[in-house]
Amino acid sequence: MTEAAMTEAAMTEAAVFSKINGKVVKVDLNQSGPVVARRGAMLFYTGMVQFAPHQVPGAGAMPGMGGIAGMAGRMMQGEHERTMLAQGNGVVHYGFRGLEVHVVDLSAGGELRVEASRLLGYTASLQSSVVSMSAPPTGGGGGGGGFLGALRSAATGMVTGTGMFTTQLSGRGAAVLLGHGGFLELQVGGPAPVVVDPQSFIAAHGPVRTELKSAMSWRTAGRSGGEGLQLECTGQGIVYVQASEEKL
Repeated sequence: MTEAAMTEAAMTEAAVFSKINGKVVKVDLNQSGPVVARRGAMLFYTGMVQFAPHQVPGAGAMPGMGGIAGMAGRMMQGEHERTMLAQGNGVVHYGFRGLEVHVVDLSAGGELRVEASRLLGYTASLQSSVVSMSAPPTGGGGGGGGFLGALRSAATGMVTGTGMFTTQLSGRGAAVLLGHGGFLELQVGGPAPVVVDPQSFIAAHGPVRTELKSAMSWRTAGRSGGEGLQLECTGQGIVYVQASEEKL
């Protein structure tokens, strides 16, 4: 490895959030550059750090639009948690409501889809946007977009408690997830799909396609024990789930 490559690798490693314990992470802004985190997550910092409000592209409202378009605009706005941009020279410590944290390394590039309520923060080097849950992942099979896809996403959100829209991060950097009771990383890409409880689902890394499935029939209606709706994950990548069905 050349000296330049070693230097780049060292900077990439340093840019990743470091876990202090299961509920707190720290990041050195001198190495990572600016960081975006949900408002109220900053615990303390050292050095000269400036904070400013931050807006995820696509998370704003759609003024003057009614009907389905207006509803979609309001849901897109609701997907976005209020965030702050931290920049300067210093080390910032983050945590939120005593929830467990999990660092996702995107230094090699890639795509992460996560609900805003389950996202603590990420390096500003990542491109962020709000997309439909039904939109196909980059480089993967589609879930069906457009008007019908939006309706399917709306139905999924209403019955599972998850959103019609989700936050998409892409590029090189790192992100921190939030969850109850710890995290599990499930590899997607084998001969059989990975099926998870929608309330336990946190995020998907890579071209993973998610589709809501019903395990109920007219014979089992009312006797499913809460497992009647399941999220089927196919494609190639990693699915993150929390060890709980508790909503954030």
